[in-house]
Amino acid sequence: MGIANPAIPLSPEQIAKNLADIAPAMLAEEAYAEASRCLFCYDAPCTRACPTSINVPEFIKRIAARNIVGAATTILDANLMGASCARACPTEVLCEGACVYNHEKAPPIQIGRLQRFATDPVVLSGKMVLSMAPPNGKKVAVVGSGPGGLAAAGELRRLGYAVTVYEAKDQPGGLNTFGIAPYKLTNADALAEAEYVRKMGVEFVLNTRVGKDISIDKVNDDYAAVVIAIGLGATAPLGITGESIDGVVGATEFIEQVRRDPAKVTVGKRVVVVGAGNTAIDAATEAKRLGADQVTILYRRSEKEKPCYEYEYMLAKKDGVVFQWLTAPVQVQAQRGAVSGLKCVKMKLGKPDASGRPAPEPIAGSEFNFACDMVIKSTGQQKLIELYRQVKGLVERGGKVQVNESMQTGNPKWFAVGDCVSGGKEVVNAAADGKRAAYGIHRMLFGDAAVPVRKPGPRLEKPAPHPPMPF
Repeated sequence: MGIANPAIPLSPEQIAKNLADIAPAMLAEEAYAEASRCLFCYDAPCTRACPTSINVPEFIKRIAARNIVGAATTILDANLMGASCARACPTEVLCEGACVYNHEKAPPIQIGRLQRFATDPVVLSGKMVLSMAPPNGKKVAVVGSGPGGLAAAGELRRLGYAVTVYEAKDQPGGLNTFGIAPYKLTNADALAEAEYVRKMGVEFVLNTRVGKDISIDKVNDDYAAVVIAIGLGATAPLGITGESIDGVVGATEFIEQVRRDPAKVTVGKRVVVVGAGNTAIDAATEAKRLGADQVTILYRRSEKEKPCYEYEYMLAKKDGVVFQWLTAPVQVQAQRGAVSGLKCVKMKLGKPDASGRPAPEPIAGSEFNFACDMVIKSTGQQKLIELYRQVKGLVERGGKVQVNESMQTGNPKWFAVGDCVSGGKEVVNAAADGKRAAYGIHRMLFGDAAVPVRKPGPRLEKPAPHPPMPF
C-alpha cells in the first residue's frame, strides 16, 4: 500500500513501548489485597452479568486463599477462553459494571485483572487442570479457530469427542490472534490459549478452507457433527468513489498487519478512520501509536450515538485521537495515485431508522474537503455467505446464520457460533456460544441424560439486572 506522506518510522524499541500492555498483570500482593475487598455476594451479580457465568466470588475467594490453580480451574471450567477474556472483555459493562461497590461510589473489584492473575500461570504454562471424559467414539469438526471455535473444541474434547479444528489462516486464534489491538492481547497470549486447547487433545489443521480445500460433503460425511465458527470476513466497502486508491485500507486488515509485524506497517502522517465502533478505536489508537501525527475519527451520527464503549472512547481521546461527529465521507481524493484527502458532508439526525437510532441525513451544500494521507474504513465486516450457502438446510438472514438455543442450525448436524451468528460481539459471547454448541451436540447424540451438571446458562442479549445491595 503506497502512502504519499508517511509518518516518520519509529524504532522497534519505541513501537514495543507504544504497544505495550495497557493493563499489566497484577503483582501477587496486589492481587491478594484486591481479592480481600470482595464481599462474596450471595447472589453474585458479577456472575449473572458474565455471559459464561463464571463463579466470580468463588475464584476470587480462592485467590484470597492463595489457591491460584484452584481459582484458574473455577474460571476455565466455566470459560475456556478465560485468559483472553480477562484482557479483552469490556468488564466495565459486564462483571465489574455489576459489582455492588458501584452503588456505594467505590471502585468495583478489578475482576478482569484478578482473572488474568489466576489464569496466566496455568494457561501460559500449559498446566492441565480440567477433567476429560473417556473417548465416546464420536468425531466432531470445528470450522474456524477463533474464541467460539476454540471454546467449542475444548468443551467437546472434555465431553469425550475426537475434535478436529480446520483453520484457513496459518495460525490459530482467529479474532484473538489477528483482530484485537496488541496492547490488549498479544500474539503470544492468544497462541498460548490455542495451544492449551491443542494440549487437551484437539487436532488443528491450518491453511485449510472448508468448502474450498476440503469439501463440505467430505466434512459432513466424516464427522458426527460440525461447528461453524468462521467469524466475519473483510471490511465492508464504504461505497464511495476512490476507495480503491492506495492509502485506503480496511480496519480489520490494518489490525491484522499490526498484529503480524507492527514494524512493517506504514501509516500516514494524517490518518482518518471512518466509523466509531470498538474496531475503529483499535485502528485509530494503533495508527497513533505507530507514529501518525494526527488521527481523526469521522462518524456520521453524534457523540451520543457512538457504538464504541466509553472506556474505548476515553482511551482514544487520551491517545490524542480527534473525533468529528455528524460527518460522512463522500469521495476519496487523490494526487499521483495516492490518498490526499476526503471530500465529506455534514449530517443531521432525522427520524429513527430500523436500529432505533436517529437516521443521519446529509445537509445540502455542507460539503468540505478534509486533508489526509491515509483512510482506514471501519464500517463493519462482510458476511462469509459462500460457506453458509453450501450447507444444505442452513438458513441465513442478513448474512447471519440462524440457530436455536443450542446453536443448532436448520441442518441438525451443523451448529454455528460466534460472530457468524451474532454479526459481531465480544470474545466472551463467542466463548459462551461455543460451550452451548458443545452441549447441544452432546444432547443431540447422546440424549439429555448424558449432559453433565456443568452445562452452560441461557443466551442473554444483555446482563441480567440486579437491585442495589445494602451493606
